[in-house]
Amino acid sequence: MAEKLFLGAKLRKLREARGWTLEACAERLGLSPSYLSQIETNQRPATARVLIALTRAFHVDASLFDLEGDARLIADLREATTDIAGPMMGEAEPPTAAELKQAVANTPRLARQFLALHQTFRRLDERVKALDDTLGRDEHGASVALLPYEEVRDFFHYRDNYIDTLDTAAEALAASLVQDSQIERALEAALSQAHGVRVAYVAGQEALRRYDPANRVLTLDAWQPGATRSFQLAHQLALLSFRDLIEAELDQAAFRTDAARDVARVGLANYAAGALLLPYRAFLEAAREEKHDIDRLRTRFQVSFEQVCHRLSTLQRPGWRGVPFYFARVDMAGNITKRHSATRFQFARFGGACPLWNVHEAFAAPDRIGVQLAEMPDGSRYISIARSVSKPSGSYLANDRRYALSLGCEVEHAGALVYAAGLDLNGPAARIGVSCRICERTDCTQRAFPPLDRTLHVPENERGVVPYVLDGPRPDRY
Repeated sequence: MAEKLFLGAKLRKLREARGWTLEACAERLGLSPSYLSQIETNQRPATARVLIALTRAFHVDASLFDLEGDARLIADLREATTDIAGPMMGEAEPPTAAELKQAVANTPRLARQFLALHQTFRRLDERVKALDDTLGRDEHGASVALLPYEEVRDFFHYRDNYIDTLDTAAEALAASLVQDSQIERALEAALSQAHGVRVAYVAGQEALRRYDPANRVLTLDAWQPGATRSFQLAHQLALLSFRDLIEAELDQAAFRTDAARDVARVGLANYAAGALLLPYRAFLEAAREEKHDIDRLRTRFQVSFEQVCHRLSTLQRPGWRGVPFYFARVDMAGNITKRHSATRFQFARFGGACPLWNVHEAFAAPDRIGVQLAEMPDGSRYISIARSVSKPSGSYLANDRRYALSLGCEVEHAGALVYAAGLDLNGPAARIGVSCRICERTDCTQRAFPPLDRTLHVPENERGVVPYVLDGPRPDRY
């Protein structure tokens, strides 16, 4: 059965933004004021007929009323409320799934403010716990350094990792590039002709990219792979060509610190660079043609494996959507250094990722793509591919950077993926979760520690794979 559409908060926001009274809006929609009032207060769901009327009356795409963003917000709220429940709140029960859905549907701004408050609490809590280790060091600088990245991460997360203004502008610019040469040469020519920038290559320089605005000279490390050099060229071209668009996005985001704004500027330039190297419609059509074969796509567009994966996770243009993917990059210590999701798949905001997720296995088999059929606690199933990549340092004396990449989508899109060949989509799946701290699975033998909101018992006369026993499951949590 399809999920009911409760659009109260979104509808009310649209109506008030246009200055319409309830009666005037009801007349435009062909509804009675009482019926519209019930929809706005989430007493009644919106039917398909009402949804069509809304898109026509407000001149918006139906994707505006998509509940995927609400699902992500609900999942984030669930993790936050679980985190502060239990011993911290006198063994208080966290809200149920129904209560969380109601909170997001009725008061989305309050829900987001609660998340921001929880993040502040977590940072302060971690500072207190790390106080003994930080004595004698610049504790303030060390603890606050993560804040800008967290703020920017959430900015992209709640934009569905799609920035329309930059994407469309990059697509138009890509169409103007010289088409009869290698992409690196085409980008060099664009920098020279449009901005008077000269590109120089220096073997073994410490910086991948160094730009001198006074002399308009861009210096790149000649020892880096061609895909890396092309991306740095595209990044600089995007910064110079789309500065006004980037600054407008930064103004609209209203970041709390200059540091976050600076991080976001680089992130937006990187986004535009990816859109420039992999123009939206051309890349989407190629992805469909190649059944999302990443190796074929990277060869076709002269880019890296990671660049293709990241771009696939951004194909969410209204009216021209691709397969909704999640994308993550994990370092050898298990830290998630990049994460984007156009799916219901949730990444841990705090703590480590699930040890059963196949991204951790990628380091053991370099250059091999691993495929996993995974099932989350809510029953949703995903095809997850993982591969390790290496970014060379250019010297024996310097360590290469190694990461594992994960790309996945729900099984309903399996027919569009070459990686689904031979998989029994209805067969056994790896039972993964978000993280041990909030996972409800009581029979997992790979737990690092018990969930925060559950009571555990340690039997004196019995020892299982894990040294404790958890209370029974809560079926209403999903």
